Amino acid sequence: MAWRLRLVPEKTRVPFMQMRKAAFGLSGILAVLSIVLLVILGLNFGIDFRGGTLIQVKTTGPANISVMRDAVGSLQLGDLALQEFGEPDEVLIRVERQAGDSAEQLGAVEVIKRALEEVIEGDIEYRRVEFVGPQVSGELVRAGALALGLALAAMLVYIWFRFEWQFSVGAVTALVHDVILTFGFFAITGLEFNLSIVAAILTIVGYSMNDTVVVYDRVRENLRKFKKTDLKELIDLSINDTLSRTTLTSVTTMLALVALVVVGGPVIAGFVLAMIWGVVIGTYSSIFVAAPVLLYLGVRREAFDKKTDEDAGDATPA
Repeated sequence: MAWRLRLVPEKTRVPFMQMRKAAFGLSGILAVLSIVLLVILGLNFGIDFRGGTLIQVKTTGPANISVMRDAVGSLQLGDLALQEFGEPDEVLIRVERQAGDSAEQLGAVEVIKRALEEVIEGDIEYRRVEFVGPQVSGELVRAGALALGLALAAMLVYIWFRFEWQFSVGAVTALVHDVILTFGFFAITGLEFNLSIVAAILTIVGYSMNDTVVVYDRVRENLRKFKKTDLKELIDLSINDTLSRTTLTSVTTMLALVALVVVGGPVIAGFVLAMIWGVVIGTYSSIFVAAPVLLYLGVRREAFDKKTDEDAGDATPA
């Protein structure tokens, strides 16, 4: 017989819905705490949202980003980010906006150029130097908020059409829960919040929705099979049926993300940490937020009646 790795037993009977009140209480406390921390501490906005200077550099050979980062980082110009830009010999440098007028920004650019010329062999071509002002940063904030709002609205409509409105409310409640807790995570940790984090939050929304839809699909299937089973027992059964799949997906995703934390370096650290946090709360919310909301709102069982004779009839779970 072939050996298979199982993270959870094949058949589980965990009474998740008995824990729903404690889970709701915990989620409520964490959500309120996240909002309070967001108001008091705020977010550590990166260059994308605060404004700053962009310098695109082209070297004669493959750029050594580590050496360039050390050279620019030693200048004490504040937050900075360096990344490969298109080709191995092109690097995009982003430095936060300096205090003062345009002369101060130009002075910082000249200091950066001198530092690079000391550590880079060969010719250096400065292909682009741009200053990102507060107006552009404000537009990016609005664009990020709009993208997040549209994603949540699209999820609401998708679940409503695929299932019923009760499922839609449960799914969006879980997504809002995940987003609020993610903002709280960044407020308390002080990690830089930039455009890559907005992308991470949108990814978290998709991941959480995927987990929720898996559970909801099994709930819908069991509503058709077990027509006389109490809804609380039926939701417990559905979560237990999908627990092995949910756990395996989460663990394998976490393994990849942990590897990125170890070898990815500081450039993507914020994005990866956001994803790790998102996997944890996304898995939690699909079980302890989306499913209990469905229990509280109730479900119209007749909406899920089977239409074929072979599927008709009552049964009770073993």
